[in-house]
Amino acid sequence: MKQLKTIVVVPCFNEEKRLDKAAFLAHVDAHRDVGILFVDDGSSDGTRTMIAAICEERPDSFSYLSLDRNRGKAEAVRVGIVDALKREPQYVGYWDADLSTRLDEVPNFVAALDERPELLGVMGCRIRRLGADVDRQPKRHYLGRVFATIVSMMLGIGVYDTQCGAKLFRAGREIREIFGAPFLSKWVFDVELIARLISGRSDGNDPEKAAPLLELPLPEWHDVEGSKLRPHHMLLALVDLFHIYRSYRLSRYAMLSRRSPTPEVDP
Repeated sequence: MKQLKTIVVVPCFNEEKRLDKAAFLAHVDAHRDVGILFVDDGSSDGTRTMIAAICEERPDSFSYLSLDRNRGKAEAVRVGIVDALKREPQYVGYWDADLSTRLDEVPNFVAALDERPELLGVMGCRIRRLGADVDRQPKRHYLGRVFATIVSMMLGIGVYDTQCGAKLFRAGREIREIFGAPFLSKWVFDVELIARLISGRSDGNDPEKAAPLLELPLPEWHDVEGSKLRPHHMLLALVDLFHIYRSYRLSRYAMLSRRSPTPEVDP
């Protein structure tokens, strides 16, 4: 892969039927400074073959890693970010494979980081409002509002949408450290990511100032059929939140001292 300004990690697990090859190709053709790094998370369908074919068509813009077995989205994203950082881009991030957030939003995220050097990251925010085409299932929307309220209270910051699968960060030492160790959480690692940031910067008195992040309202977002989330995952997420709260409240970012090897990947 050539030197790129932005590298977007796309975690994939059994996404053969949902990957929009044309959309990915069109985006890199229109934005030559953006690269896509697919991470196949031990898929059992034809995902790996499909992303390998995409990479062959635009080897300067696409690359992929294959995990030795299914490890979950959190680890797939983390491994991808660590690998992307080795290529020294200006920005790194991750995007859901189903493109529920359009790739056309990547330049807007980049522009926000370009214009505001104090920001470390930009997070997509799914707000239903006039002039926006944000289509979420009602049940998931209201569960999301309850979840966001709990997260805001736990972290001590006003955050609307931690779980949107579109995020972009300023590459550098801080992001390298935040993604350096495996996440505790399998279901809500996005929250843990913010907790790591706050724990690394704050003395505990002003977490708002310790989180130089921008939530960027999306003009368009749609639920895509085939989501692997189920209602009981909300309960698992709440358990993960408890572990995050307890760990970061007591350990103050000490998790990064407990590093474990990066899982084996195939080129």
